[in-house]
Amino acid sequence: MTIRRATSDDADFIAWTILAAQRGHRPRGWFDIALDWPETRCRTLVKSIATHRQVSCWHVSTFWIAEIDGAAAAALCAVPASGVVAAQRAAMQQALHDAGIDPAEQAAISRRGAYVRSCWMPGDDANWFIEHVATTPACRGRGLTQALLAHALAEGARAGHTRTTISFYIGNDVAERCYAKAGFVFAEERRDPEFEVLTGTPGFRRFERAV
Repeated sequence: MTIRRATSDDADFIAWTILAAQRGHRPRGWFDIALDWPETRCRTLVKSIATHRQVSCWHVSTFWIAEIDGAAAAALCAVPASGVVAAQRAAMQQALHDAGIDPAEQAAISRRGAYVRSCWMPGDDANWFIEHVATTPACRGRGLTQALLAHALAEGARAGHTRTTISFYIGNDVAERCYAKAGFVFAEERRDPEFEVLTGTPGFRRFERAV
């Protein structure tokens, strides 16, 4: 197993990672709900965001990939928490504009995606922010996520951060056990009825740990 920084050549895998991580243990994540498009079209837009000139935590440059025998098997992104939401919003708006999505549909996407605000918890702006953690089904149970988390924590320490944060769907027991094993502990959670109707889970849970 080797760990390396993602590049634009990994855009397909990073798009898969983002969608899989957002879905967690449920069938739909934020992009699925906000876009309300077929899988192929949804993944095409996420791929364009992953390589867009407007950098966000969806951009390939923010991801680390774990490879087995030269093939991408798992990934996560790690960035400073400050400015994460603003960068996501800008990247989404630019990608939709570049894709020729008309203003009315862009407004509808924004409305559909607004549900997440009721439960989103980015944590302190000074934190190191880990997000979009996913492993391909064939490679699960091989310690890839633990290796990636350790690598991301070391990167956060080198960047001068003292604490890191990670969030996941309430009820995603596999993710919770994985993050607890890596030393993360419960920080807070938020629940919302509309969020549960749309996603099938009550909200988000956020864990933290020292870097």
